[in-house]
Amino acid sequence: MEYAIPTSIVLAAGVVLALVAQWKGWRPSPAVTLTLGIAVRVLIMVLAAKDTKFQPIDYVNSFQPAGRAIVEGRDPVLESNGGWHFLPMIPYLYGLLLWLGVTWDYAGRIVTVVADIALIPLVGRLAGGRTAKLRAFQYACSPLAILVASVHGQVEPVSLVFGVAAYVVARGPGDWRRPEPLPWARLRIADRALPLPWIPPGEIVRRLVRPSDEDRAATWRAAGAGALMGLALCAKSWPVILVPAMLMFLPGLRSRLVALVAVAVPPVFFLLTLPIGGWTEWRQLPEVLNTIGLRPSDVRPITGDWGWTALVSGGNWNLDPTPARIGQYLIYASIVACLVWWRRADPVDVTIAILLSFMIFTPRLGAQYLLWFMPFLVARPTRWAWPAILGSTLWAAAGYIVLTQFHGPAWMELHAPWAISSLLIFPLLAAAIPWKRRYAEGTPLPSPDGRARVQAL
Repeated sequence: MEYAIPTSIVLAAGVVLALVAQWKGWRPSPAVTLTLGIAVRVLIMVLAAKDTKFQPIDYVNSFQPAGRAIVEGRDPVLESNGGWHFLPMIPYLYGLLLWLGVTWDYAGRIVTVVADIALIPLVGRLAGGRTAKLRAFQYACSPLAILVASVHGQVEPVSLVFGVAAYVVARGPGDWRRPEPLPWARLRIADRALPLPWIPPGEIVRRLVRPSDEDRAATWRAAGAGALMGLALCAKSWPVILVPAMLMFLPGLRSRLVALVAVAVPPVFFLLTLPIGGWTEWRQLPEVLNTIGLRPSDVRPITGDWGWTALVSGGNWNLDPTPARIGQYLIYASIVACLVWWRRADPVDVTIAILLSFMIFTPRLGAQYLLWFMPFLVARPTRWAWPAILGSTLWAAAGYIVLTQFHGPAWMELHAPWAISSLLIFPLLAAAIPWKRRYAEGTPLPSPDGRARVQAL
């Protein structure tokens, strides 16, 4: 791989800049931050595109056929060698660039590099306050973001740019505060109170029909945030786990319902463009939906690259669907647990908890998955945030830069210990979860004497 040495130098420099910025409290101007972010991403993209010895296998065998299918009037999901398992928004962008004459070496990477550049100021907006410029600068230096966007051409930055934008829009101007919770009641049957609390249906109807002024004023904000999150789902399906935290930013039931409806609009639109545009027959839509489904039975059963499944398989790829299904159920359970445990927390902290838990329980993982939590953890770091960021980046870089120097049996021999070594990252990921940030600022906290006290961060 010809770009390994210059890429490693650039990434190491990025790490140093990010850490020194944290130490010195740098707050570069947006112009300086964007200039740096654009320069390093374009440089690494050019180096990766010109490499004649290595190109990522999915970039060539999955993404490229999806783009060419659009140009040739074929279905990118069903007729691209089974390589595209998502809605066709990104293949449309690939197809447009190919139609304009851009070579594939650049076409796929341009989409992800542009999205990752747009993420830089959004991370600052998500952080807010005095640290906004610092956090934007640190994300501009993020080695993993550069690897995923400029080398791999993976579409995570596209999902993230819409997902983070949805958070920023949902939070709205000013400081976010936790909305007033719904009143709980004890359900009584035969003069006995059931142990589980429930929300009186009359209260739900009242808040929907007669929302508060704040809830009513947030209608358009909710619609915009929901539409942005829907676009994130059009790039990949995983941002569905961001939806609950996005809803937490909104002030009431009405705005949250509006946001949920808006989330569904872009996916339905892009799904219908397939038969309307002539790429797919109407009768094939159920097959398309099955291909992009999220049910445990729909998950591709390739495991063994990461974590507990790597330990079970000895670090080798495993096509047994059982670990994939078990892992999928573990993910669902962990998401529910995080939503319950951090139900009074800042939504960004809820997101960090969910995404880091996902990394721990997932049965399968590409190195690009580790980018999911980066914008959120950079914007609102915990005490162990940077050890987790650096550990994850080092592990991913070993796969992107070191393992790709080898081929065939030599690659397989190195792949197994690399996959098993992912277990060393787990303590860092677990430590970076915001365990001590269960309550957002201004949220009443329980105390031993039964009185409420207010969290002041």
